[in-house]
Amino acid sequence: AIACGAFHIRSGGKQYFNTTPLGRAVTGTLLVRAMLKDNVSIWGDGSTYKGNDIERFYRYGLLANPKLKIYKPWLDEAFVAELGGRKEMSQWLKDHNLPYRDSVEKAYSTDANILGATHEAKKLEELDSSIELVEPIMGVKFWDSSVKIETEDVKIEFSQGRPVAVNGKSFKDSVELMKELNAIGGRHGVGMSDQIENRIIEAKSRGIYEAPAMALLFIAYERLVSAIHNEDTIANYHAEGRRLGRLLYEGRWFDPQALMLRESLTRWVASAISGTVTIRLRRGDDFSIINTTGPALSYSPEKLSMERTEDAAFGPTDRIGQLTMRNLDIADTRAKLDLYSAQGQLGGSDFDLIKEIEK
Repeated sequence: AIACGAFHIRSGGKQYFNTTPLGRAVTGTLLVRAMLKDNVSIWGDGSTYKGNDIERFYRYGLLANPKLKIYKPWLDEAFVAELGGRKEMSQWLKDHNLPYRDSVEKAYSTDANILGATHEAKKLEELDSSIELVEPIMGVKFWDSSVKIETEDVKIEFSQGRPVAVNGKSFKDSVELMKELNAIGGRHGVGMSDQIENRIIEAKSRGIYEAPAMALLFIAYERLVSAIHNEDTIANYHAEGRRLGRLLYEGRWFDPQALMLRESLTRWVASAISGTVTIRLRRGDDFSIINTTGPALSYSPEKLSMERTEDAAFGPTDRIGQLTMRNLDIADTRAKLDLYSAQGQLGGSDFDLIKEIEK
């Protein structure tokens, strides 16, 4: 997902890293395949009829085992009529002295995996309840001035689109690498975001997310993307990655349209991403990129240096010729503006200024 930039939800410069959809793609397929070994072909889970997971588990379950029989309690009207909502269910467990991780009084619900944590529902459904209501489980309250956070540098190395080392230490096990980055990022509260999103059914929901490791990987990876690839490749990476992110969100990670995008992005974008990025972390998402190195960076300071250089890539005469060729499309643009104006589609001070200059 990092290599493909498969993330489509962002707000105010903050990104949601599809940590729950990624987790469902794993558990929804591998768990069903494991069930087959024990001749178990009935699946049940607690996903609600208003949420996304009920469809994700349904899709992945039937992909892994087309003979799977699925029981969804939240689609059982008798079940819903008897137990109601989350509050009533947690109270029922408490009344019957059954263990339950969350008390009735907790202000929101939490779901988590190694990639990140999701906090939603209850008080967080109200937009006047801020991120500061949440007790982070993967990091610290970076907004709390009483929490002491020391500045720290982290160095992340990629090889052909895959993270391979942190602070000079190589990791063959990606799980251990994620644990290391979660610990580092968590110390600073990096990767927390407040998002309003469109669920699969197109109703809007609100969630508070944590993803320290994913955030650090994303920062380093996109730095290398911008240093290595040209503008059109970067534009395609963002556009296709956003589309792939929505497919992942919908539980379609293994659908043909997703496979097409994944193959394209990993083959032609990620394969070139090798290098190391050093990030200086402060509080939350307050960071600086300290250094960027790699064997295939397209960035060459001497190409655009304002100082005199030997064997310059191009000179003033070259640029004159390039600018002269622009006269063709500039003239075309002016002609189109005249046409739009004559048709009553344009007006206002900006276009008037162009006409005044022409006179």
